[in-house]
Amino acid sequence: MKPDWLKVKIPLGGSYVKLKSLVTGSTHTICEEAKCPNLAECWGRGTATFLILGDYCTRNCPYCDVKHGIPLKVDPHEPEKVANIIKEMGIRYAVITSVTRDDLQDGGARMFKKTITAIKKIAQAKVEVLTPDFRGNIDSIKSILAAEPDVFAHNIETVERLFPTMRPGYTYNQSLQFLKNIKEMNPKQATKSSIMLGLGEIDKEVIKTMRALRFAKVDILTLGQYLQPSKDHTPVLKYYTPEEFSEFKRIGYELGFSHVESGPLVRSSYHAEDAVHES
Repeated sequence: MKPDWLKVKIPLGGSYVKLKSLVTGSTHTICEEAKCPNLAECWGRGTATFLILGDYCTRNCPYCDVKHGIPLKVDPHEPEKVANIIKEMGIRYAVITSVTRDDLQDGGARMFKKTITAIKKIAQAKVEVLTPDFRGNIDSIKSILAAEPDVFAHNIETVERLFPTMRPGYTYNQSLQFLKNIKEMNPKQATKSSIMLGLGEIDKEVIKTMRALRFAKVDILTLGQYLQPSKDHTPVLKYYTPEEFSEFKRIGYELGFSHVESGPLVRSSYHAEDAVHES
């Protein structure tokens, strides 16, 4: 049984209903695909994290509820569709993420660039991108940096010991290097990463990962509780208390992150706009 602090409100309200009607049949949101516990809060105030490049991932991470398999062809009109929804909703801070597309030469970076450009062209919105690793492709990173996102995020997700099991297809050090490369190419670019808790890590490993992210000059950090999407996914081995999350937040600021969101229901894009204001 889940602790009381993991209970969430049922989605209600005009903004939620309107956004739901706009995205249905036209594009995808990671809010729905990953069953985000904050969907009610975020959609209720007219914000969302958009999932581009389809809803089928080419990898099969055991904690993730996004579908995996052979992806469909890329929709060339998707950047404009996302931009139009953001404009119509009056969203002031948009998060753009995607499934992993190892079938594409650039991993989908060109579509990220086009989506950022389309949003900035017609909407008054800051844009955060949360990207897969692109197999470390330097040109893919450069392509996105050229579009000037307000925040460039890539999630480490878990500690080094658990990485091979939880994130097959890449390595812990490669993921850190990806984040380092962003800063080396543009030291002024705000960067962000996230850690899930409850997969079997211990506190020392979490703090070690936080230190490694700071060494990679990551600016913004989020920490949240892993919730098992189904019985077929990796089980939760520990439910962290709000007090434990508060302690990780304290340590995060002590290590030098410009902004830290840490709590049971926190996800990578939770209160993302606040991080930009503080960083």
